[in-house]
Amino acid sequence: MPKINVYLPDDLAEAVRETGLPVSPICQRALEHAVRRITTIRQAVLTDIDPAWLAERLPSFTARLVSVLNLAAVRARETGAGSVTTGHLLHGLLAEGQNLGLQILHAMDVAPGSLTAPDTPEPPAVPGALRFSAAAAVALELSVGEAIGFGHNYVGCEHLLVGLAAEPDGAAGELLRSRAVDGKAARRTVAAAIAGYAHLRATTADQTAPPALLNALRAELAPLLQRIERLEQHLPRIP
Repeated sequence: MPKINVYLPDDLAEAVRETGLPVSPICQRALEHAVRRITTIRQAVLTDIDPAWLAERLPSFTARLVSVLNLAAVRARETGAGSVTTGHLLHGLLAEGQNLGLQILHAMDVAPGSLTAPDTPEPPAVPGALRFSAAAAVALELSVGEAIGFGHNYVGCEHLLVGLAAEPDGAAGELLRSRAVDGKAARRTVAAAIAGYAHLRATTADQTAPPALLNALRAELAPLLQRIERLEQHLPRIP
């Protein structure tokens, strides 16, 4: 049976040894689950886009994210595009209007209303009927990878924002990075947002007030970024 090395932080490795966890079967199950999720999204992005089956084919996608994909497809058809591009995905994210991805942008001091999603053409991943462009397909796969990396059992709009920001070739990523929203910064902010939301749920009865959520995000974000920046200053530089 092939062997794959798994590297762990020192404290986690020590905790695993102390608890005597069966590392191999746990890792196998986690990897099997991750492979299934990545395989599902790869199959979905290489078929014609049909709003009727998006939710069925992508069961781990939240309802809001499915709505974003539908809005992106509508935008592509309205503009006569040959594929759903990263710009259309960003348009869907902005047009949906109520998702966590927009709160992430606010927390990064980027007003969603100040962004105009680009309609720049991008080559389709597979020529034919309306499908995702090659860059959009990569962004969606990166989104699933981000959700897996966070340990989430769902893929949401916040993951899509990170995927769009990290995807190197699409027009949406170029626009986001021009506003200092790159994949690394977006990922940090999502982590802070999740911590802030957990804190908010634990400390207030009103769990739906956007201003309270935003204040919690900002409160959690500042010390987190400061700690990360201090750690990065001590990391060895790779030549």
